[in-house]
Amino acid sequence: MPEITPKFKAAAVHSAPIYMDKAKTLKKVINWIEKASTESIELLVFPEVFVPGFPYFINPYPPKQQVGAIIEYGKQSVVVGEDGGDLKEVMAACRKNKLAISLGISERMAGGHTLFNAQVMIDSNGQILGVHRKLQPTFAERYVWAQGSGHTLRAYETQAGYRIGGLACWEHTLNGARQALIQDRQQIHAAAWPALSTIEGFQNVADIQIEAMMKNHAITAQVFVICASNYVDQSCLDWLTENVGPLKEGSLGLGGGYSAIYHPFCAAVAGPKVGDGEELVIADIDLAQIGFVKVWVDGAGHYSRPEILKFEMDRRPVWPDDVITARSNLRSAPHGDTSQAGSEGYN
Repeated sequence: MPEITPKFKAAAVHSAPIYMDKAKTLKKVINWIEKASTESIELLVFPEVFVPGFPYFINPYPPKQQVGAIIEYGKQSVVVGEDGGDLKEVMAACRKNKLAISLGISERMAGGHTLFNAQVMIDSNGQILGVHRKLQPTFAERYVWAQGSGHTLRAYETQAGYRIGGLACWEHTLNGARQALIQDRQQIHAAAWPALSTIEGFQNVADIQIEAMMKNHAITAQVFVICASNYVDQSCLDWLTENVGPLKEGSLGLGGGYSAIYHPFCAAVAGPKVGDGEELVIADIDLAQIGFVKVWVDGAGHYSRPEILKFEMDRRPVWPDDVITARSNLRSAPHGDTSQAGSEGYN
């Protein structure tokens, strides 16, 4: 087990991708890594599907009008595979700059057409720790992404010694998913979001919802929550108009996004940053503060009442490449988890 680094600097990336351009956005990811390194940042969390951008076409257009956009979205999605695939240069940048990242990607299964809303964890030595595939795409997201399996829902131990896991957007409403990360001894939570507040029907409630879910996980999991969002820029609206059709007034706007970092006792230690404008939302992380909070509550220990409240999850692989994706064969897991077992009970 690596010696833990108790204090380090982390940041949420509040940024817009080069919309629907995988190659250029991956270069932007590398630019952010290099910039963060000059500010002594050791961990970066990127927004939901930063590469190649959130499929904002799913809400304002009827299903059949989206087909061409979904086909192109698949072409621009990231292949990870066994060797890192499209992410090799990003991995090299992490290694060169000694910086770990959680990167939101639309992942395309190697050799296929199935897509997942995913978060790839890359350590400061350039190794992919694993990829988490969103368990339940929300509403119209199901046109685009398949459901991830429980096999990729886990926290990973970094070279610096802390354990990081993540969830995307409304996946945070799945209390069982959050509990699985709690039981996996998560210490840093990477929360990935789109520019939810720009979407019709969410303008007045999105930021309230995000803040509530982030603070809830911070205290119930006793973790530092790094929440990163993209925002909608003009290039995104232009792409939609040119490739899908005119947008109905009020269906999607510029700006949006909510990026912040929360302490385990719910205090905001950085941000929130909302609206347009590229920014690293930076905070000093002191892992010793987790022990302070756990004196009061410990969701994986003395406060959990396991003889009454029993938790079980199914971590069996579902998709053919789940074991490769989760890198579970490289991970020494807690609780006697072999990663090939069926349902896991914590009691």
